[in-house]
Amino acid sequence: MRTGWPSWNLRSAQVLRHGGVIAPDERLPWPQTLVMGVQHVVAMFGATVLAPILVGFDPNVAILMSGVGTLIFFLLTGGRVPSYLGSSFAFIGVVIAATAYAGKGPNAQIGLALGGIVACGLVYTLIGALVQALGTGWIERLMPPVVTGAVVAVIGLNLASIPVKNMAAGAFDSWMQALTFVCVGVVAVFTRGMVQRLLILVGLIVASAVYALLSNGLGLGKPIDLAGIAGAAWVGAPAFAVPQFSASAMLLIAPVAIILVAENLGHIKAVTAMTGRDLDRYMGRAFMGDGLATMVSGSVGGTGVTTYAENIGVMAATKIYSTAMFLMAGLIAIVLGFSPKFGALIQAIPLPVMGGVSIVVFGLIAVAGAKIWVDNRVDFSDNRNLIVAAVTLVLGTGDFTLSFGPFSLGGIGTATFGAIALHALFGRRS
Repeated sequence: MRTGWPSWNLRSAQVLRHGGVIAPDERLPWPQTLVMGVQHVVAMFGATVLAPILVGFDPNVAILMSGVGTLIFFLLTGGRVPSYLGSSFAFIGVVIAATAYAGKGPNAQIGLALGGIVACGLVYTLIGALVQALGTGWIERLMPPVVTGAVVAVIGLNLASIPVKNMAAGAFDSWMQALTFVCVGVVAVFTRGMVQRLLILVGLIVASAVYALLSNGLGLGKPIDLAGIAGAAWVGAPAFAVPQFSASAMLLIAPVAIILVAENLGHIKAVTAMTGRDLDRYMGRAFMGDGLATMVSGSVGGTGVTTYAENIGVMAATKIYSTAMFLMAGLIAIVLGFSPKFGALIQAIPLPVMGGVSIVVFGLIAVAGAKIWVDNRVDFSDNRNLIVAAVTLVLGTGDFTLSFGPFSLGGIGTATFGAIALHALFGRRS
């Protein structure tokens, strides 16, 4: 295993104009790297803010800890694995169950949830230490390419209903979602250089401008409200909280670590497929980095974190995998976590526009899963692979849920465990 920090071989802007790939150990000039970091912060922002809102946590703490977590992950992996850590949706159901959260306002029992999140991070870290000590062979036998490809694809497909069903209140909003993903597509296909690499950010800005013209100018939709931006302070501390350790809450939340392992494994496999670089050697350190980041986040009032699929989508679209931009993104998120004004600015982005961007990003995640199958030449003439993939996709996309007393396993969880169990069961034939 290589040691030390990456030297980040400098690639010129010419690479962008000719559609070249920027590898994890390469970088663009620092100004362009900084801008790419901003794009990754924007890409993760919607989901990272939404998750804490759904469970009654402070979104600014989540933003701050996403930056801290990303830097922890960067340090643990020696700057070798391109990844951004953001709020994990896998915690939502169990946190609500553990705290009996009513769905509105601050969570009065946040301490119980935080204790469970810290416990989950500890379990996750121990799994990472085991992988680091014993190697990746055992976990790869449990989760071969047919399984990891299906799990990655399911993450995108499971999230698809969020923008389609929940981010468009009427016909105008639906048309604005369509206009947004067309804007992103136009930037991706018809532009070149840095503009093309910033397709998510540029598409979002163009669509927001069109939305403002049609709504604020012509009155066709809900106007963009800028009052919150004007009234927000430039600098302010988020609402930190401390964990309370309850055995029942910890037993309910800690098993989420298995889902996080599957998400992180799928992330590494997806990035390996996209970059052609073998990142498996860093898998144990990646698990430990994610687990430690979850513990630190939970200890101050943040949500559990995971490697973010949205950022996989951005990397797939831009073909820039430099870990330097994630260093920049983590630092930017930490600064923005102490800026209520930035939080207000992002929340002022029209929901349909964010929905249109989400459609693109979630679709790219699903395609990244399929790419794992293609790159590893998964044989779908083998009925075992066919059934594992088919059942997994429907379980995840349909959000198939199983309940075990107070613990509920949602679509991504049932798809993950289902894929592992089915592959192991059908493997007994041979």
